[in-house]
Amino acid sequence: MTLLKFVDSATGKSVGAFSWYATHGTSMSRDNKLISGDNKGAAARFFEDWFTSTTKSNSTVAINFSTPDIDELNKKAQKIKATGGQPCGKTTSQGFKVRKNNGSEFVGAFCQSNVGDVTPNVLGAFCTDSGKPCDFNHSTCHGDVRLCVGRGPGYPDEILSTKIIGERQFNKAVDLFMSATEQLSGKIDYRHLYLNFTDLEVDLDGKGKARTCPAALGPGFAAGTTDGPGMFGFEQGDTEINELWKKVRNLLKEPSQYQVDCQKPKNVLLSTGEMFEPYAWAPAILPIQILRLGKLILLSVPGEFTTMAGRRLREAVKETLISNGGGDFDNETHIVIAGLTNTYSQYIATIEEYGQQRYEGASTLYGPHTLSAYIQEFNRLAEALAKGEKLPKRDLSPPDLSSKQLRLLHAPWIDSPPKGINFGDIKQDVTQPKGGSFKKGERPSATFWSGNPRFDLLTEGTFAVVEMLQGERWVRVYDDDDFSLFFKWKLDNTTFSSLAIIEWEVPKEASSGVYRLRHFGSFKQTDGSPVKYFTGASSAFTVS
Repeated sequence: MTLLKFVDSATGKSVGAFSWYATHGTSMSRDNKLISGDNKGAAARFFEDWFTSTTKSNSTVAINFSTPDIDELNKKAQKIKATGGQPCGKTTSQGFKVRKNNGSEFVGAFCQSNVGDVTPNVLGAFCTDSGKPCDFNHSTCHGDVRLCVGRGPGYPDEILSTKIIGERQFNKAVDLFMSATEQLSGKIDYRHLYLNFTDLEVDLDGKGKARTCPAALGPGFAAGTTDGPGMFGFEQGDTEINELWKKVRNLLKEPSQYQVDCQKPKNVLLSTGEMFEPYAWAPAILPIQILRLGKLILLSVPGEFTTMAGRRLREAVKETLISNGGGDFDNETHIVIAGLTNTYSQYIATIEEYGQQRYEGASTLYGPHTLSAYIQEFNRLAEALAKGEKLPKRDLSPPDLSSKQLRLLHAPWIDSPPKGINFGDIKQDVTQPKGGSFKKGERPSATFWSGNPRFDLLTEGTFAVVEMLQGERWVRVYDDDDFSLFFKWKLDNTTFSSLAIIEWEVPKEASSGVYRLRHFGSFKQTDGSPVKYFTGASSAFTVS
């Protein structure tokens, strides 16, 4: 991990930190239906809350009020009933956010790097039917990729796995943040270039020349990975395509002979670089970019470099900078790959990995010399940067496809709760536990009559809030930015009206006291009517 700490030069106050570390955001599986920032988002939340709690004595993230006897709390909670649904304004939920987004807060960003072959599911891949390790060479179980699935450290709880991998990145970032002593100085500069990656001439280090190819995917791509298995009988490492799938492929687009020869040893399953209806299936014109902050160099790459592909790119660029920098660069120059930046063009594997045609090689779009092309072109950027030279002007730019996008998702339908019920009313209140109060780790939940959340995504607001009673005043303590609070939407089975389920997994740092769950939402009464907003809160309950 590399961490860059930002400090206000006028006040000496830390204002943020960016860290780069390579791991896929696939702790949450494809079966997950909740919006999630995965392990990177979890790490960012933990880091920002940590910084706030260490710098503000009145942190609202972990509140510790003095509380009376638990029996007294239970009696008080029993008297506080659900509020019922109430109208509110478009921005009302913003006032209930625990963390104000006014630009003054510390920013902790957990950035991606050369992530291509790095999984957060660190326990390994196992067969879902037998529990035994998968076949190593093809990531299959009895020849079936669908049964071979990676396990995170919290297996079988993928939310716990997400939290653990997020915490590991957070803890390392804190270590680097607290120990950062080297202040960057020197030039700030950059070079940026668009290139047509479908037809680049590549010099193979004195071993002749080659060209990149139009984009294509091989059968190993359809096999997926242990983070998300594919289907249809494909396996990682496949280089053959059966006659049925060749016919299906050819219905879409039969690859040209040039493409077939260019992509070898990849067998072309989808010739996406030759498919243009309703618009191009794969990008051709890609941006590459190099940023300089003194002796910190960021390489912005538009795809997922594998571990070894990234290492080779970093080493090549560093050598070019040192050779052409006139002493401005040395072995202390630090090169970081910023992955998946500016656009996305799938994977970049080494030529050896390309030869294996596992998922990463099969998803390396522009042929066996894709990595060599990147190294060549980044070296040109690095040389220009080191010498202070401008790049030659090119007229290339990616096409603007915004007017051609297909939208297959229908607009949300009009919700109408049952007669006599308002939006925001409780359908199922918090069920009080047998002991009278909830313990740490337990999950109080409430179900509200609601509207489709796609009417308004409540940007900068929140769908869910946990409130704590302080004296006679309700204080917000958690919102849907928190890892412990869940907002789930579904349709009622009988009325087909929208329901919102708010669940709170009581954190270990939560104070004993009286709490309730609050929901914010929106709805439309007719197609042409304006969006209206509502809120409602559950009955109170006790946490001991």
